[in-house]
Amino acid sequence: MGFAKNFVWGAATSAYQIEGAVKGEGKGAHIWDVYTGEPGHVFEGHTGEPACDHYHRYREDVKLMKEMGLKAYRFSIDWSRVLPEGFGKVNERGIAFYDRLIDELLKNEIEPYITLFHWELPYEIYKRGGWMNPQIVEWFGEYAKLAAERFSDRVTHYFTLNEPQCFVGLGFLTGEHAPGLKSPLRDTFEMAHNALKAHGRAVQMLRQ
Repeated sequence: MGFAKNFVWGAATSAYQIEGAVKGEGKGAHIWDVYTGEPGHVFEGHTGEPACDHYHRYREDVKLMKEMGLKAYRFSIDWSRVLPEGFGKVNERGIAFYDRLIDELLKNEIEPYITLFHWELPYEIYKRGGWMNPQIVEWFGEYAKLAAERFSDRVTHYFTLNEPQCFVGLGFLTGEHAPGLKSPLRDTFEMAHNALKAHGRAVQMLRQ
């Protein structure tokens, strides 16, 4: 086996794993912020604060990517950083951070790839039923529309949902991940159905 000539070599992260800055700057809470703040869930009580402090040290991180010879970088947007409640009012400080990151990547000849959802479900949407609520299809579509409007002048590659089997299965069936629920199997099928529809809606908005 070999790799195709157009195979893209790069690295990938998720927002909560690296960004830090989980409070302030207009960011809303998401389910991992809440879950890791509760005792007994994570080894030694670790949380995403400050993580790698990428929010403040992204220039140093991009420099390391450049030195490693990376040509592509896939990162996730923290949905609650740009839309604190998951819909409605936009947090311009959150948008500005991703603007700076994208510009820094391009300046260093690294192609940005955006993941819209890497498990950072806004807590306000979770309180409204999260993936069980059919409205999430339009909420996610609104979020995708915002990302396209603000970033698609420089970003042409998007992923919608990262590993639905994990954020549904591990988060809501076995309870190993945030929000730590053990829901009926029937409910998780409904969540998966809404996640697939949300993916479809996001694709429509990105293409539009």
